[in-house]
Amino acid sequence: MSSSTEYLLRLPSPIGRIELTSDGEAVTSLAIERQSRLPLDEHPERSNAVLDTAASQLGEYFAGERRRFDVPVRLEGTPFRRAVWEELARLDFGTITSYGELGAMLGYPRYGRAIGGAVGANPVPIIVGCHRVLSTSGRVTGYSGGEGIPTKLWLLEHEGITLAA
Repeated sequence: MSSSTEYLLRLPSPIGRIELTSDGEAVTSLAIERQSRLPLDEHPERSNAVLDTAASQLGEYFAGERRRFDVPVRLEGTPFRRAVWEELARLDFGTITSYGELGAMLGYPRYGRAIGGAVGANPVPIIVGCHRVLSTSGRVTGYSGGEGIPTKLWLLEHEGITLAA
């Protein structure tokens, strides 16, 4: 494990096991189980106060009792990616946007692929709600967490967002 993953905690959830890492001050990653595996399965858990708070807030989110996370996160990436992730963090529970709208908000209206790449590389999904981004046509086109589109659809439905087939 690197210094950004000095602490590690796993927890069950309705969408599969979740793995959280921390550098001691903030959450640095959140992974959702894919095909019964997590990225750091072979490492022992070592929690801290930040991860315990994140786990508690995620439990409240899945129970329908929390709509916004206030646990500290460290978003490491290029300035472009960090700008995308910071905009994602502003999206409210139960709201959606498109890759095009997100690009326009950031001043990059023609950067759809780059926006999509940054959204897909979000290191802390759910806490930073990348599942709330759809294609310009309103379709669910992908999700890098958990089992992909089924996981994204579950999260959207959990937040009261129903989409036409």
